[in-house]
Amino acid sequence: MKFMVMVKADKNSEAGVMPSEQLLTEMGKFNEELVKAGVLLAGEGLHPSSKGARVKFSGSKRTVVDGPFAETKELVAGFWLLQVKSREEAIEWIKRCPNPMEGESEIEIRQVFEAEDFGAEFTPELREAEERLRAQLPGAGKGAGQ
Repeated sequence: MKFMVMVKADKNSEAGVMPSEQLLTEMGKFNEELVKAGVLLAGEGLHPSSKGARVKFSGSKRTVVDGPFAETKELVAGFWLLQVKSREEAIEWIKRCPNPMEGESEIEIRQVFEAEDFGAEFTPELREAEERLRAQLPGAGKGAGQ
């Protein structure tokens, strides 16, 4: 099972305040534990929303909206992609994570859809096409997720 783990932004991350050396060290150690356990597929911090954009869809129309975006608590400051045996295992890992922000912070854990979750609509032909695309991705076949 794969889980997307999202670190919620706060006013400091949205202002571009970089983490302290101590937090970077603690996060490095935590990431090392994830790697040694073989559960980390990816993990990155994100620039503030002021450097981002959103593309809004309305039928065939596309509208680009530049950041920053208002609801800081709804924004993501960083993420991990974990491959674990269960939701409970993902939760246990994240409970061991250093607090990513000064004071209060929140990390959201969401399961990633797998091919079998889509049912009959995901036909054998669509599955085959998906597998061909995944085989072309950088690092295909090298990680736990492939």
